[in-house]
Amino acid sequence: MLELLAAGSGGAINWADLGLRDGIDLGFFTLRFYSLAYLAGLVLGYWHLRKMIAAPGAPMARRHADDLFFYCMIGIIVGGRLGYVVFYRPDFLGTWEMFNTLGGGMSFHGGLIGVVLAIAFVAWRNGLSFMRVCDYIAVNVGFGMLFGRLANFVNGELWGRPVESMVPWAMVFPGAGPEPRHPSQLYQAGLEGLLVVVVMLALFWLTRARYRTGFLVGMFTAVISVGRFVAEFFREPDAHLTEFALRTGLSMGQWLTIPLIVAGLALVAWSLSRPPLARNYVPPAD
Repeated sequence: MLELLAAGSGGAINWADLGLRDGIDLGFFTLRFYSLAYLAGLVLGYWHLRKMIAAPGAPMARRHADDLFFYCMIGIIVGGRLGYVVFYRPDFLGTWEMFNTLGGGMSFHGGLIGVVLAIAFVAWRNGLSFMRVCDYIAVNVGFGMLFGRLANFVNGELWGRPVESMVPWAMVFPGAGPEPRHPSQLYQAGLEGLLVVVVMLALFWLTRARYRTGFLVGMFTAVISVGRFVAEFFREPDAHLTEFALRTGLSMGQWLTIPLIVAGLALVAWSLSRPPLARNYVPPAD
């Protein structure tokens, strides 16, 4: 199949030949796959969080999960957009483009800040342990990252850098010129999504990591940040940040990720230096 798709593109797969669409046309409205990806990630994460809460050692009750679902959704959307504007498009500040998400533009780091603030609010309002709640939320973030990056690929956006030597999966993307490029959206789906899901689910269900305060969120922060740092070597920087990447040697995404790698590893070390919680830990009453 890859050989057939690549035949007309000088050895590279033509993304346009894959027959992908950016949404579902309902006649009066186009339901974008990017929106569906956010929804799928939130719903699956919420469902899995409910299963985690039903297991021993949970730091919260079912009603707290409902609150977290609502406020984290707001945090992802608002934080993701504002983070994109602040970190990547400061020229949008003070204009209506700040609020225009239809043309794309969401920041992982901004969404992360939004989620942390949402968790802090719910934990403060309900007298919960902020760090323990972060541990449980962190296990579920990979679902959303996986679907989101796959949606980037389906939309044909955020493509990769031109390949230096031809690989069978190199692609020509519309609007990106004739050069075969890395499908970096798929790399990110694997490194920031699938890898995170596998590691975090294994740690939660197959080990006693849930009883070590801060361990799960520290591991999540380190794993997803390393994945993002590696994937950025293959992702084309935003056009207005290309000069910044050439001047500094790293992309904006990589510079923003380095402190997260350090913070994640420090949190893991801090967690391992403390005694684990008792196995008979009693969660708040529902």
